[in-house]
Amino acid sequence: MNPRSRYLAMLGVVIVAFAIAPTLLSNFSVSLLNDIGIGALVGLGLVLLTGIGGATSFGQAAFVGIAAYATAWITTAHGASPWLGLLFALVLTGVSALAIGLLTLRLGGHFLPLSTIAWGLSIPLLFGNVEAFGRHTGMSNIPPLTLGAWSLVDPRSIYYLIWTLVGLACLFSYNVLQSRAGRAIRSLRGGSTLLASVGADAFRVRLMLFVMAALLAGLAGWLYAHMNRFVSPSPFDLRASIEYLLMVVAGGLGQLSGALVGSALVLIMKNGLQDLLPLLSQSGGQLEAIVFAALFIVLLQQARGGLMGFITRWARRRFAPPVSNVVDLAPAEPLPRRSLPARGQPVLSVKGAVKRFGGLVAVNDVSFDVVAGEIVGLIGPNGAGKSTMFNLLTGTLAMTQGRVEFLGTDISGLTQQRIARLGMARTFQHVKLRPHMSLLDNVALGAHARAGAGLMAAGLRLDRREEAQLLAEARHQLARIGLAGRAHELAGSLPLGTQRILEIARALAADPVLLVLDEPAAGLRRPEKRALGDLLRKLREEGVTILIVEHDMDFVMKLVDRLVVMNFGSKLVEGSPAAVRADERVQAAYLGGVAAAPAPNAAPAGAATDGRMA
Repeated sequence: MNPRSRYLAMLGVVIVAFAIAPTLLSNFSVSLLNDIGIGALVGLGLVLLTGIGGATSFGQAAFVGIAAYATAWITTAHGASPWLGLLFALVLTGVSALAIGLLTLRLGGHFLPLSTIAWGLSIPLLFGNVEAFGRHTGMSNIPPLTLGAWSLVDPRSIYYLIWTLVGLACLFSYNVLQSRAGRAIRSLRGGSTLLASVGADAFRVRLMLFVMAALLAGLAGWLYAHMNRFVSPSPFDLRASIEYLLMVVAGGLGQLSGALVGSALVLIMKNGLQDLLPLLSQSGGQLEAIVFAALFIVLLQQARGGLMGFITRWARRRFAPPVSNVVDLAPAEPLPRRSLPARGQPVLSVKGAVKRFGGLVAVNDVSFDVVAGEIVGLIGPNGAGKSTMFNLLTGTLAMTQGRVEFLGTDISGLTQQRIARLGMARTFQHVKLRPHMSLLDNVALGAHARAGAGLMAAGLRLDRREEAQLLAEARHQLARIGLAGRAHELAGSLPLGTQRILEIARALAADPVLLVLDEPAAGLRRPEKRALGDLLRKLREEGVTILIVEHDMDFVMKLVDRLVVMNFGSKLVEGSPAAVRADERVQAAYLGGVAAAPAPNAAPAGAATDGRMA
């Protein structure tokens, strides 16, 4: 049996086991499974938001409470149907999450988790001080769910609804992660600069994810209210939020299955301790928290990736490699391509660029042009201002003074995301790949701006045609760089030199007019450099314009049509490789002689040699 068939067989066994469980278990056990299912819904949102998206939240229980109180209020005070209560609960939860996200998600570092603690504390306090919500005594007599004439008041009857919703939520989340939106979500930990370079807005992606996690918590709150038929503030306080977070940490933050396993692990352990500890001590209630914490610490010491992380690593050693998440699709219609300017037309024009950091001038009145169909090299000793110049061109840094035009548009004040969407693609001096994503997914991320399917379309698999196009484009670019046969390998398993080539493939997936390469030959062996040079020359013949920063002078001199040399933040000389190589000022700058005097207040640069003048 191949790995995929084994996986499907195991999934089928799990589904059958859940289907027959109520016929074999006691009422208490079925009720416990219902609680596990509700906890798993909240946990799914946390896996997406915290484990994959990297935004820690200590306030998810508050969203459970918003939905629970919303449906309780509209069904008891206004006699509405619980199904109308579901709509009202999700809308109110989504709007609340959107408002909170807009206020807090721009916070960085430890400030974001602290802000989630703040609203995680305040929202339950609000519930306990509103007369319409019964203050701290809560709201009772919430109507049970019904399906036609069938009442779901009994734990066994609501069991199938809960676990059907859990299964659908898992499927929706899985579909999202395997889509255009999912690649952006999985790239959030790579930083906003990476996402902006492919035309994505990291804040918008994080906000979308935050609202999705809140809606999953809201669905859990709706089920909780109509299953228990009573709500009060205490199940939605900060302690409950921490417990939800513990569930996904114990189960495995990086995997959807961790939400289910963690919910089961924590709730079963909690119930077991409540039964066992009173038999051992009269202070069993006080000991519960201590024993629970100790067991949890042991779990984290032995399996820092959670229980599912431990199981996954064991399975990889014991069985065949895991099944690829990417399904091979039939050939797809190519993505639309942008029109490239005719050879010789202006592509990029830099006029008097200046960048100051306090009293230091990193780039001082630099001007140069790049025309279509040429390869231009930007070179200079260490500290010359090359990388700063690159960051000004791509929008990563704001220009202090000057103007940059790209395809006739002034881009001096545009964001990196907007510039990328205009047709400027870049690589980075320090490789920015997602190591736990496949080569195919890393390259497909580069084509993000060439498609438009959102989270809802992805979750419902309405993006199949577009997704097939994106993956076909990624395969084409992998074939271009000679990695077609390794599409499903993880990017983190590649050597540094190959990772740099993979970054170029990701940039090419954006269908750029101008390809901006930051030291692409660093770490490459001689044959790899030759192959890279051949690829860049081929791209030039196809009409792609290339601007390259590189320290390997032998590589640059044989490749480029024209060179711009910087030193001490200023442009030293511009011309053909032969003319630049013969220029005494360039030789002095590289070989440590007396070079042209630096501009006043220019950032100091060492005279260390970073390349050789052949």
